[in-house]
Amino acid sequence: MTRSKKARKSRYRLWLAIAILLVAFSGWLYYLRHEVEFVYYPSFGIGIPNDFSIHGIDISRYQGLIDWGQVRAMVVDTVHFSFVFIKATEGINGQDGKFRQNWIAARKAGLICGAYHFFYSTRDPILQARNFEDMVHLRPGDLPPVLDIEVSNDQPDSTIRSSALAWLREIQQHYGVTPIIYTNGRFYHRHLGSEFDSYPLWVSHFFSSWLPNPGRPWTFWQHSQGGHVNGISAPVDFNVFNGDSLTLRDLCVP
Repeated sequence: MTRSKKARKSRYRLWLAIAILLVAFSGWLYYLRHEVEFVYYPSFGIGIPNDFSIHGIDISRYQGLIDWGQVRAMVVDTVHFSFVFIKATEGINGQDGKFRQNWIAARKAGLICGAYHFFYSTRDPILQARNFEDMVHLRPGDLPPVLDIEVSNDQPDSTIRSSALAWLREIQQHYGVTPIIYTNGRFYHRHLGSEFDSYPLWVSHFFSSWLPNPGRPWTFWQHSQGGHVNGISAPVDFNVFNGDSLTLRDLCVP
């Protein structure tokens, strides 16, 4: 190998090393900017991400009998609950046995309420949407319907996307509002993608000191699975809203 070739090869290796270092450094800066502080509250039994002012929970029949007055009245430091997502339906004919009781009582307690549907891409999306529509009757001030899509059931991505879009479009036509998608960042990247970027995103993201990074803006963040709430005997999922109270109200059914 000639000296000039050796020099070019050395320069190439040097620039390659510099490029790798720059990429690593920029990645470190990104995460540094997006690190979030968690403040531990013994009353909740978990850390709560700082710098968010709107907090909420999500529940299903597995939380048992709930005293919604105690839920609404719980205040620790400045943290209190403003909203709740309640499971309504699953698949074609699954209905949460405590949905109506929770829906009525949570509304009465003054919480902003949203309902969600656990989705299977192996089952008819329109029949799943009709199951939800039969169960959930929205009024102004409620949160939009939620598509909980987190299992693939070994279906191809094209089937997952087409069936999810069919559910979302049917629900949007029925209620006149844009539905919310609930999933985790990995599922969103792998199975959904840019076709769904126009829908508000509720992202699950646990066991990390970094903010969620699903590659697009998110609206709600489910940050913990095992919190304590007065009036609920079972562990509870905790969430934050990415905005202020006016933004939350604007998201709700007009």
